[in-house]
Amino acid sequence: MKVTDLEALIMELENTEKLDREEIEKIQLRKLNEVLEKEQRRKGFYSHLPPKLSALDELEALPFTSPQDLRNNSAAMLLLSQSKVERVLTERSSGTTGEPKRLYYTAEDLENTVRLFMAGLGEFVYSGSVTYIAMPFSGPNGLGVLIAQAVERLGARAVKAGPFLSLGEIRGIFQREKPDCYVGMPGNLLFILRSLGKMSLQRALISGDASPKIVEESCERLLGTRLFPHYGSREMALGGAITCQAHQGMHLRENHVIAEIVDEKGRRVPNGQWGELVITTIGMEAMPLIRYKTGDYTRILPCKCPCGSEILRLDEVRRMEHGEIFRLEEELFSLPQLCDFAAERTGEGIFLQCLVNGKIREKEIEHSAKNAMPNEKFRVKIVNEDENSTPLCAGKRKIQQGE
Repeated sequence: MKVTDLEALIMELENTEKLDREEIEKIQLRKLNEVLEKEQRRKGFYSHLPPKLSALDELEALPFTSPQDLRNNSAAMLLLSQSKVERVLTERSSGTTGEPKRLYYTAEDLENTVRLFMAGLGEFVYSGSVTYIAMPFSGPNGLGVLIAQAVERLGARAVKAGPFLSLGEIRGIFQREKPDCYVGMPGNLLFILRSLGKMSLQRALISGDASPKIVEESCERLLGTRLFPHYGSREMALGGAITCQAHQGMHLRENHVIAEIVDEKGRRVPNGQWGELVITTIGMEAMPLIRYKTGDYTRILPCKCPCGSEILRLDEVRRMEHGEIFRLEEELFSLPQLCDFAAERTGEGIFLQCLVNGKIREKEIEHSAKNAMPNEKFRVKIVNEDENSTPLCAGKRKIQQGE
């Protein structure tokens, strides 16, 4: 059976000729112990942990790292000189006071991410093709820039569009450039497909935000083909898991990330059961994390992928703290006229601004919203799309807190 691009990449990076579970776990234990030894030597944040483990199962006895730990100790978690840091990503969550989270990446961390993107994109991007990138281009080494590098190394052309363009601007790009591939958030893809149709698009990679089944299924129906969902986070240096041609889960970059699923009491659960994703980033040069609680809800699929790879796969990923918006998306995007929406909580309930393509009444939207959140009061404003319409939610969708 054909070796996937991700398998080939891991075998090259780890200098091995096979990649079964035994070999993967051997690589993980070796690299985890290298991290622990480095923490001891540099008296890092994790220097209180054992300097070496004899088996991967012993990882379960180590304490968790929380997002608050990361906010409070970002500098202490950096394991090398600031002069070797290529990028610092600062994230201040809404409603959070005090220190923001800071993630540090070296040039090698970013290179590993680009090569992971190449392995994922290589499943459907080919030399001479054109890829429309709707991810943010936030300066040097931002997510959009890294994706563009991966596309160009595959011999394809990258259209660096970003997520904020109007329908008229998007239409013009498609008429000029004829992109056949899309990379961006699922909500932005649905915005394009419901507003403009598939145009020249043939394939699409979605990432950057959790998406309910109705969004993916609607995109696949309009596109006429399966999507390639990917998963990543800032703590994983922006890339974590990619979809193969089997379209049955997302294969983890297991030479760089050890994944666990834990229940609400912090106990590890068997593969196949749902819970919170916990990651140990053994492949990050600047800032490895040990048992970091991501706040993402998923499961590890229990059997081998039909593609033949023994690399573990994540099922769909949801944001644990934003269950309400997930249910709201599920209901609202079941309305085929709805192209996008933004939600804001006010003193009078939740205000929904809805961009629509076709006839629909406020009461119909309100009824669907009440199905998702029956105890809330909703006020709906309909905006009819035109060539100047831009996405109402260009980033991760959530219920904003109003004044």
